[in-house]
Amino acid sequence: MRLLLVGMLSVWLSCATPDAQAENVRKIAEASMLVKGAVQISPDGSVKGYVLDQAEKLPPAVTELIRKNIPSWKFQFAATPEAVLNESMSVRVLAKAVDAQHESVSIIAATFGDDKGAKDERIQFKTRRQPQYPPMAIDARVSGTVFLLLRIDRDGRVQDAFAEQVNLRAYGDKWAMDRYRKSLAGAALNAAREWTYDIPTKGKDADAPYWLVRVPVSFDLHAFGEQQSPASEYGHWDIYVPGPKQDVPWVKDRTLLSEAPDAIPDGALHQVGTGPRLATSLAGS
Repeated sequence: MRLLLVGMLSVWLSCATPDAQAENVRKIAEASMLVKGAVQISPDGSVKGYVLDQAEKLPPAVTELIRKNIPSWKFQFAATPEAVLNESMSVRVLAKAVDAQHESVSIIAATFGDDKGAKDERIQFKTRRQPQYPPMAIDARVSGTVFLLLRIDRDGRVQDAFAEQVNLRAYGDKWAMDRYRKSLAGAALNAAREWTYDIPTKGKDADAPYWLVRVPVSFDLHAFGEQQSPASEYGHWDIYVPGPKQDVPWVKDRTLLSEAPDAIPDGALHQVGTGPRLATSLAGS
């Protein structure tokens, strides 16, 4: 694990920044992957078991980390279930260089139950056009991911939109990084405000005045000037410089945003405030 991550960071740094800046970038660059699967939750909130999608493609350090942590998770429910729940899950695993010889690996985010229930009981995309890649970002060879929080009204339209975080697969001085983040966030927000949704018509959320959803928007450059649908290969590390998490001004209940925004697969959405919630930390009880 150590040699692999150090090697990947070295290659990334050689492409991303001059040698003089490499050590500064090494201190803030992260590598993460999104692991998908399912967790079985007993009525008392304890974990009965779990399965990982395509476990054979995951690094041993990742499967071992999950093996040590998930069994000690405890969940809480709005209403106690009568039987064991089988919930889908997405887990964000982070690998970070401590120094030139050591890394740390940890679980930093998780979401549950996004594909649970009938389609008419959960919010879904109706129309979603791809954002226009900012020319400035193309010229600078900048790619990254924007994590959006959207408020959807009862007409299925975006009432409010906010960029919670922007992670970049490029490095520059603070002024340049701020420009890159603002450029990608602006393109994602412009597109997102035009998206429409099919709202729940049945179930406990059908009468809600609005719905909060989180959506990741990836910008990924391959051939020069050409945008290709981002599809990071499952089980591989994605290296980037994380952006600061921004406070959403129009969300009053801060507990709704206690989860990290980056545990959602690209192309998917997560309805905030639904599904079981962890009562313990991601590192277990």
